[in-house]
Amino acid sequence: MLIEACEESGSFDLPHYIDHLAERIGTPSLVVCLDSGAGDYERLWNTTSLRGMASGDLVVEILREGVHSGDASGIVADTFRMVRGLLERLEDAGTGAMPADLSVEIPAQRVEQARAAARVLGEAVHAKFPFVPGARPMAEELHERILNRTWRPTLTVTGQAGLPALADAGNVLRPRTSLKLSLRLPPTLEGQPAARFVKELLERDPPYGATVRFEHADGVTGWNAPPIADWLDASVARASHAYFGNPAASMGEGGTIPFMGMLGEKFPGAQFLITGVLGPGSNAHGPNEFLHLPTGKKLTACVAAVLADHLRRTR
Repeated sequence: MLIEACEESGSFDLPHYIDHLAERIGTPSLVVCLDSGAGDYERLWNTTSLRGMASGDLVVEILREGVHSGDASGIVADTFRMVRGLLERLEDAGTGAMPADLSVEIPAQRVEQARAAARVLGEAVHAKFPFVPGARPMAEELHERILNRTWRPTLTVTGQAGLPALADAGNVLRPRTSLKLSLRLPPTLEGQPAARFVKELLERDPPYGATVRFEHADGVTGWNAPPIADWLDASVARASHAYFGNPAASMGEGGTIPFMGMLGEKFPGAQFLITGVLGPGSNAHGPNEFLHLPTGKKLTACVAAVLADHLRRTR
């Protein structure tokens, strides 16, 4: 058992320990990861894929210092407008669609699994998110919402610099605008080439000759599970029925577990059981993050049952 303690910082330690302990680890036939999600708290969920990520800071600068907006506007372009135009290269503001270079063909099996998960979850696919009254999800069909979340690239602006708080804003044309960009990538798309593509896309032909930089660009490749073996499929099904009283289900996850791609490469012959307790309302990374204790207990029992099945078949 390896307890990985820097996952939220990018898991940069884990590969070194895997290599250092390679002789002791040997060639595992089953890898279990307990850092993933659950579509609901009613069954055992097996994660079939994880998205990758590309991130960086978009900085647009046109002045050495701020100037009076009434004096300069119309001559000096506003950096926020330039940022809007640059982001449009990356994401269609109306639909959220992104360039073909950041997309992949979704495997037919994953599409069918998304349809099956949608049938199990129903409105819970999106109801777990705290929408304001009147707001709605991006796609119409439930399984398309799942595929948007697990296999299609999406952009989130997670931070900014250069914009003062409303109470502090004056009639100043600001010299620069900076945004922190987080792009979730399809599981099978290479992260570093994707980050380089985004950097080139944003930095080429800067509007009005302004300074445009995509700084700290980095990429992490996602993970797509190998075909599940019959014994593991049957074991997961038995465990879910035994401890949850419901069939197991499979679904991709929208987040990134950086070390999963590394483990997949190092142990290509292994089977993978990727599961976890990040279910509805758990709000990972939020101030009200919580653990659903009954599910945690049942999941522990399920994993123990799968390990016991594996031991019996390898004796």
